[in-house]
Amino acid sequence: MTAPVPADVIARLKAVLGAGGWSDDPAVLAPKLVEWRDRWTGSTPFLALPRTTAEVAAVVGICFESAAPITVQGGNTGLVGGQIPQGEILLSTQKLRAIREVDPLDDTLVAEAGVTLAEVHAAAAQVKRRFPLGLASEGSATVGGVVSTNAGGTQVLRYGTTRNLVLGLEAVMPNGEVWNGLKRLRKDNTGYDLKQLLIGGEGTLGVVTAASLKLFPVLPSRAVAMIGLATPEAALQLLARAKDTAGGTVEAFELISGLGLTFAVRHIPGSRDPMESRHPWYVLVEFASSEPGSSESAMERFLAEGLEAGLIADAVLAQTETQGRALWALRENQSAAQKPEGAVWKHDVAVPVSQVPAFLARATAAVTALAPGARVISFGHVGDGNIHYDVLRPNGGSDAEHAARRDEGSRLVHDIVAEFGGSISAEHGLGAMKTAEGARYKSAVELEALKAVRRALDPRRILNPRVLF
Repeated sequence: MTAPVPADVIARLKAVLGAGGWSDDPAVLAPKLVEWRDRWTGSTPFLALPRTTAEVAAVVGICFESAAPITVQGGNTGLVGGQIPQGEILLSTQKLRAIREVDPLDDTLVAEAGVTLAEVHAAAAQVKRRFPLGLASEGSATVGGVVSTNAGGTQVLRYGTTRNLVLGLEAVMPNGEVWNGLKRLRKDNTGYDLKQLLIGGEGTLGVVTAASLKLFPVLPSRAVAMIGLATPEAALQLLARAKDTAGGTVEAFELISGLGLTFAVRHIPGSRDPMESRHPWYVLVEFASSEPGSSESAMERFLAEGLEAGLIADAVLAQTETQGRALWALRENQSAAQKPEGAVWKHDVAVPVSQVPAFLARATAAVTALAPGARVISFGHVGDGNIHYDVLRPNGGSDAEHAARRDEGSRLVHDIVAEFGGSISAEHGLGAMKTAEGARYKSAVELEALKAVRRALDPRRILNPRVLF
C-alpha cells in the first residue's frame, strides 16, 4: 500500500480541478476500485476527473512537486491490475471525451483519451473510413488505455498492433509538461520516436491525453467462416492455405478449443452451436476485400481445398452479416463464458506462429500433471502467435485449491513460453500482476536500459509506481 497522500496536496488538486473535476464520494469511487473479474480491488484518497489536457498537466505537476503517486485509469477494462490504485491518487481520463478531428484525405482521426473504441469506430464510419482495431471490450475500452497497453485485438494479422495504428500523441509528461506530438505524418525519421516509448508504457512515462489514429478504407466484400478441425497443426496448415488463397485479404484467423466453444454455447445467452457435431478445435476465419464478391469466392475456394486436403472436418460459412456476428460472438465471449466454471489460471502469451501446436502440447501436459483433471481452454490470434491459455479447476474441484496453485501453474506455463522464445504478455501488458514475473525473463542489459529510460523521464516515479521496471 502506498504512503498516505498529504492533505495539502489534495487541497491543491481540488482547487485546480474545481467543481465536477474531482470526487471522494465512495459511491463514485467504488466501480473504479475493482477489476471486472473481481480479482483486483484497491483504494484511493482522491479521484481526479480532469476535463482538459491543461487540467491533467496541473494534476501531474502538483503530484510531481510533492512526489505524490498517481495511478491512471481509462475504461477499467485491464486484466493485469495496473489500473487499480493501492492508495495512490486515481486519475481517470473519462472526461477527456472529444473527437477533435476526422480527416478522410489524410485518413486520420484525433481522439482524446477518454473516447471509447466503439466511438472511434462510429466516427470513422461517418466519413466512410474504418479504424481496424477490434476488441471484445470496445464499448468501454478507451483510446488512452488502448494506446498505453499497445492493444492488439483480432485484426493484428492484417493491420498490426496499436503501435502500427498511431501516428502521433499528445501526452502530459511526469513533470507536468505537455508534449504535443499529434502529428499526422506517415514518415518522420528525425531521431528517437517518443510516441513509441509511450505506446505500451502502461502510463509510466506519461499520461496520454489524445492520439492521432490511422484510418483505412471500408471493405465491402467480407466473408466469415467457422471451421471444425482435429488439431492445432491442421489450423497452421489452413493458415498457410488461407494466405495463399486470399493473400493480404486475410483479416483474422482465430483458434478456439472445443471446450471453449462448449462453454460459450452453455453460458452465453442466445448462443448456439454452429455445427451438428462437436470438434476438438475450431478456427474462425475472416477475409475482407475492396472488390465486391471477391472475399466470398476466395472463402469458398479456401474451404473446398481444405475439405479436399482432409484438414477440415466441417465448416459453416456465414450467409448474412447477422450470422457472421453470431460466429464472432462465440469467439469474443470466450473469457466471459469461463466465469461460471470456477477458478482459472489465465495466461496471455505469444510464441512464434510455427510453435503454437508444440507449445499447446507441452503446456497442457505440464499443467495437467500439476493439477490432474484441470480443464484447459486455449483461444486467440493464432495468426500472430498470441494464445490465451486458461486452466480451469477440475470438475467438482475446489476453487480455493485451484487458486492456491495459480502462481506455481503460471510459472510453469511462462517457463515453457520462454523456452519457445515467446512472451508472457502478448497484449494485456504486465501491470501489477506480472511486473515481477516479467523481470525474470529479461536480460540484465535490457532491464537496466528500461530502468534508465524511466529514471530519466520520471525520476520521482510518480506515474503508476507499481507497474513495470
